[in-house]
Amino acid sequence: MPPAEAEASSSRPVGGGLLVKRGYGQSNDSSEVSSTMGRKRARLEICRPGVPQQITLAAFRMPDKLSPPLREDDKDGHFQYELGENLSSRYKILSKMGEGTFGRVLECWDRKREDYVAIKIVRNIDKYRHAAMIELEVLNTLEKNDPSGTNHCVALREWFDYRGHVCMVFEKLGLSLFDYMRKNNYKPFPLDIVQDFGRQLLEAVSYMHELRLVHTDLKPENILLTCQECAQPTESSGSSGNGRCCSRPPSSAIKVIDFGSATFEEQYHSCIVSTRHYRAPEVILGLGWSYPCDLWSIGCILIELITGEALFQTHENLEHLAMMEAVLGPLPPSMSCKCARTPASKYFGTGGRLNWPDGALTRKSVKAVKRLSGLQQLIMEQGDPSARPYAAELVDLIGSMLRYDPADRLTAVQALAHPFFAHPCAVPGAPMPAPPQPQPCGVQASAAVSAVVAAAALAPTSVDLLGSGGTTASSAPLPPAQAVV
Repeated sequence: MPPAEAEASSSRPVGGGLLVKRGYGQSNDSSEVSSTMGRKRARLEICRPGVPQQITLAAFRMPDKLSPPLREDDKDGHFQYELGENLSSRYKILSKMGEGTFGRVLECWDRKREDYVAIKIVRNIDKYRHAAMIELEVLNTLEKNDPSGTNHCVALREWFDYRGHVCMVFEKLGLSLFDYMRKNNYKPFPLDIVQDFGRQLLEAVSYMHELRLVHTDLKPENILLTCQECAQPTESSGSSGNGRCCSRPPSSAIKVIDFGSATFEEQYHSCIVSTRHYRAPEVILGLGWSYPCDLWSIGCILIELITGEALFQTHENLEHLAMMEAVLGPLPPSMSCKCARTPASKYFGTGGRLNWPDGALTRKSVKAVKRLSGLQQLIMEQGDPSARPYAAELVDLIGSMLRYDPADRLTAVQALAHPFFAHPCAVPGAPMPAPPQPQPCGVQASAAVSAVVAAAALAPTSVDLLGSGGTTASSAPLPPAQAVV
């Protein structure tokens, strides 16, 4: 779910039954417009059906399966319940699957469909009810434009109002990628699995962007495996060279969830979006955001799946920017210039350089930044061994998603055309084929791929992706990532 500061945003209008054209329109940043408009999109119609019709619980009634007596919500507006109770005659509460700022998610048995479902029960507070209506509109738009469900977005089955709570019924999925890694002691995934995850995630985001929708809160917690079976661990050597158990899920199929902070292009854009570890620099600096902020988040997610650790483990803006410089090189002067006479100017000193380490709050913070190294070193030292033969390609792909200037960042379509996704990665334990030679993101082997990527010229990046970014590198692992809410 989005961080608390992002949750408080948004008095955004709920759209009605609109029909708009698929493609990119105006953006808050003219540079982003030129980047996104460079790609030729099919001019297909987008269906914007608004909020779906809620179901009537009274239509399904079993005299011996009634709701419990009415009880008050807790002081924060959360729904109060006991396991084994009913949400009307139709749903039986089995377990709590999760909890966040928005409310709670319960695993329930649907007696009508005879199937397990996940029900998101929103807090009985006006701003959260209003946000839920916007999320319902987003989910309905995603479904109506993809009836077959091929774009890896979670499917809303129905929704209803229960004792003042908006309740959204979803298909039941498996663990999130974050929970899967947590249960496996934050060990990295094999690269062939990461490749599958990355392709599906980019396809989902490409679809959202075609609908003029920015997710704004992509993170491993919001990417769920579709399989619910437990995986069998397989032996693999880890970053330290010692044996590590690297488990493989039975299926690499995933779906993106949590559209509670998703924003249509024409809607109000709150100042702060994304969970801290996956927040783009333009968001931190208050320079406005659009579609590229999702690609920054995906870059952070991919390196985390490869190494098992969040790339930027921080809770403070200046330290976050210093960590970016340690991994990616100095922030461009153009960004610091845009911050002049804004609150973000406090992060910069003379000459437009980041005020680091002089502005650090603690020595511990300075040491945390010094421990970071460039992407190449992170992959080689902390990544699963299956990633090492592909390190150059991964640096090129992820580094192009983590370009500071949003206009220079890869789009989802361009990322899908990257050579890393051209051939399946070798499965650990199988004979290792020679990986294709890495190429710059704008140069592709196939003519079809070249046509896609050539539509938007990619500016070269000057960031230090291969080295340590001028910092003292260390192979000591960082502590596991903690979810920021």
